[in-house]
Amino acid sequence: MNIVGSPPTGLPLSAGQYGRVSLQIEETSPGKHSGHIILPWSRNESGWGTLRIPFGMVVNGNGPTALLTGANHGDELEGAVALLDFYQSVDVNDIAGAVLLVPMLNYPAFLAGRRLSPIDGGNMNRSFLGRSDGTLTEQIAHFVESELIERAQAVLDIHSGGRTMMFHPFAVSHKLPCELASERARQALLAFGAPIGLVLEELDSRGMLDDAVESRGKLFLSTELGGGGSTTPDSLRIARRGVHNFLAHLGILQADPVPAPQPTRLMTNDASGYLLSQEEGLIEYVADLGDIVNEGQTLARLYDTRSLGGKPKALRAPASGMLIGRLHGGLVRSGDFLALIAIDL
Repeated sequence: MNIVGSPPTGLPLSAGQYGRVSLQIEETSPGKHSGHIILPWSRNESGWGTLRIPFGMVVNGNGPTALLTGANHGDELEGAVALLDFYQSVDVNDIAGAVLLVPMLNYPAFLAGRRLSPIDGGNMNRSFLGRSDGTLTEQIAHFVESELIERAQAVLDIHSGGRTMMFHPFAVSHKLPCELASERARQALLAFGAPIGLVLEELDSRGMLDDAVESRGKLFLSTELGGGGSTTPDSLRIARRGVHNFLAHLGILQADPVPAPQPTRLMTNDASGYLLSQEEGLIEYVADLGDIVNEGQTLARLYDTRSLGGKPKALRAPASGMLIGRLHGGLVRSGDFLALIAIDL
């Protein structure tokens, strides 16, 4: 069922110049169209150089347009794999509408295997600030916001834990002021088919892709799948199934949804569910992702690495619920994210 309306679909975006950004793409419709988002990038190694970000469209018939993105943070790989695979494997005849694909959104960070861009230190998911003449990362974000999001009725942004975090896999929507928009997001959350569907309260939302989409009244869904800077067969199964089911839910992919092994468990959180480190040391987790914990229960122990005399400090759950996120790694600094607790919705 098409839940976002059915505007006529030719090519949603044509080759050409969009401010400082240009789009190079094949012009034949319907079909698969592969090209590049191109930005000027003058640097020591190439004075008149450019940055070329892989981009694709799958277009056929009439229907809504969806934007799918991966590697918003460059060390989060599930989205890149799932979207590259989708472009190669999807049958155009199964599409009614258009799918815009940016599998490696922060392309410089992706190539460097880093969360942030090595060019300007830009965090792509804090760069949706409307700056067409800002840093290179802000210019990419501005193009995505002004040209891709404007043409889409729905957006799926696939995240995972990257090198520094691990997650019990979940899909994400947000607490929205409009009840109709909240219910529409909840239905998409259930359709995606992740083990957990989290209605998330963010610690910091300014400049996020999430806000750029939701502030326009459009459907937005995200994920946190696995982590550690790599992928697993399970995290990729969830990502691939979720892409299929999201597009089927929108009515763009003319196919039955792929059933998940178990129903999605709807959960939520608030600010009290985040645990941040107050000091530095070596961490040992004694609770696993997916465990149900009680407020005050020991989640981990923190060892003083400056001497052998001190006993490890117990790091306790800030709230009761399920441990769905944690630091990936052993050394902790003051202010680091340590844990996220969610409760049933």
